[in-house]
Amino acid sequence: MPGARVIERNRTVAGGIRRRVLEHTLKNDGGYLSQACSSAEILATLYGGVMNLAPVPTPLMPSPFAGVPSAHNPQYRIGNAFNGPHQRVSDRFILSPTHYSLILYAALIETGRMDEGSLLEFNKDGSSLEMIGAEHSPGMEVMTGSLGQGLSQGIGMAFGRRLKQEPGKTWLLMSDGEFQIGMVWEAFQFMSHYGMDTIGVYVDVNRQQCDGAMRSVMRIDPLADKLAAFGAEVVSVDGHDLEALYEAGLTPHAGKPLVVLCETDPCRGVPELRNLAGKLHYVRIKNDAERQRYEAILATFGPAVE
Repeated sequence: MPGARVIERNRTVAGGIRRRVLEHTLKNDGGYLSQACSSAEILATLYGGVMNLAPVPTPLMPSPFAGVPSAHNPQYRIGNAFNGPHQRVSDRFILSPTHYSLILYAALIETGRMDEGSLLEFNKDGSSLEMIGAEHSPGMEVMTGSLGQGLSQGIGMAFGRRLKQEPGKTWLLMSDGEFQIGMVWEAFQFMSHYGMDTIGVYVDVNRQQCDGAMRSVMRIDPLADKLAAFGAEVVSVDGHDLEALYEAGLTPHAGKPLVVLCETDPCRGVPELRNLAGKLHYVRIKNDAERQRYEAILATFGPAVE
């Protein structure tokens, strides 16, 4: 059971994630804001104690993009240093929907793993802080590419660690839209067959995707029942309930992957987004009146906590 101090710290982190992404959206006239609203508590919980990550001694500043990986490019680095030095017992993290990258960067800053000045380089030429993150981006170590691929990469990583007898787990954040994709279900069949219980998946069930509401594009319900039928240990929680999110990650799941389905609100903390129902994938600031409404909401978040 998480203590009150852990939950309060994670609450502060979640608020900081939303504030930073809203600030970015205003500064750049657009951004993946609804995803921050829905997943802030999930990432705060993963980085706030569910994942067993080694600490970093001081917030890191990302290096510039060093070019593509090759045998002739010794400067190339993946971004997992922000998750602490890799140890046999430490966990690994994969961000499957990489359009959530800014949200991950904000989580790294709020948890003291990345220097907050880093965001000044977001999406600039030569920066590793890409809008759609890659394996060299902070907090990442694989390029998950098209949606649905992250789970298979996580399985490969976890299977390799099993062969090396490393006890650390592999955690993923996925979006519910990824369960419209066939390879995800093939991945669950593989995990069931091999009894892969070193994988944990938190799913942001915000019921939105780039083409609108999930139900209008391709229904995936009953998702929990389907996942259980494919051999997963499934827990459904309120995706903004910090205690429930934390406790779900501790659920025993011997011989099975763990899936935490997090029912979330893509407008959480930013009610202005409700005016964009069905068009929440990438939010654009279209006029001064709209900007003023978002700025008024930002003012309610208060200043950053040092």
